[in-house]
Amino acid sequence: MAEGRLHLTVVTPTRTAVEAEVDEVTLPGVLGALGILPGHTPLLTQLRIGELSYRQGVREHYVAIQWGFAEVVGDRVTVLAEVAELPEEIDLEQAKSDKTAAEAAMRSASGAELDTQRARLEAAVTRITVAGRV
Repeated sequence: MAEGRLHLTVVTPTRTAVEAEVDEVTLPGVLGALGILPGHTPLLTQLRIGELSYRQGVREHYVAIQWGFAEVVGDRVTVLAEVAELPEEIDLEQAKSDKTAAEAAMRSASGAELDTQRARLEAAVTRITVAGRV
């Protein structure tokens, strides 16, 4: 690995979605976005639904993730996510349909069901955003 770089690994229960040498990683932490650069202090954090991005030189890459954890130790960033989708893997029409369905369901939902539909909406919006970054 080149000096001053990070080794990023993004895994789900079924696959390794990303394995790359990168210059910077931005994670969707539960308390807000986290920027990780080489030399970052060790960290273990919970992740929310959102967009993970990483930079290789001047090129930005994006991944839609849903829930999980990230660990930063030395020059390694390991992300364990329930779902991780690259832009080219996202079915944009399905994501738009999911967004519409979640918005409709939220109109009459309450309690735990409202929370479920909010998460569904957030996942759909994230997938739409990431799909547009191809």
